[in-house]
Amino acid sequence: MSTFGSIQEFGPLLRQEAIRRGLALALQVVLLIDGAAGLANLGRLCFAGAIQIVDFYHALEHAGKVLVALLGSKEHPDYKRRLGRWAKQLLKDQVEKLIAQTRQACAGQSRAAAVEKELAYFVNNVERMQYGSFRRQGFFIGSGVVEAGCKTIIGARCKQSGMFWGEPGAEHILALRCVHSSRRLDPFWKARLNAQAARNDCLALTA
Repeated sequence: MSTFGSIQEFGPLLRQEAIRRGLALALQVVLLIDGAAGLANLGRLCFAGAIQIVDFYHALEHAGKVLVALLGSKEHPDYKRRLGRWAKQLLKDQVEKLIAQTRQACAGQSRAAAVEKELAYFVNNVERMQYGSFRRQGFFIGSGVVEAGCKTIIGARCKQSGMFWGEPGAEHILALRCVHSSRRLDPFWKARLNAQAARNDCLALTA
């Protein structure tokens, strides 16, 4: 499934695809997102009751932004050490502790406002960052498999040398590529032929 539509259009399409793939039989639904408010809201509207998890590598990327605001630069000698500590503590369900420690480290300093701005990502996603608990339940905490699929299905088709796409053309070819990669090409054509026949407008036979 692919679309260039808005997130409001994407949510119902995603739910429809999930139903086709057996959503009703799932004992537990997990939604892996990047932490953006729009996707969190999509989850609440279209997958009520699902466990939402912020992709661990997005969380580390934002941890780096917090540390840059705190230390001033990625070149600071403590940057890598502290980022490694963030990774370990996040995997131990200690996101709230990290928030408190960071606020304490910059309390009363001019950089406090910039640090607080970057910390908002974690403050808003505390429940979605309990990575230790999620891993113990056997849930994925990284979206690498999905992103690799996007590169294979979309990037490999639309980002080759010399390619230029308008949105309608790209949307059509990607929809067809998703159908093909999902091994649904034959059912797709059968449904299309049946729809044409139902309208008494059968496709012309080729010679």
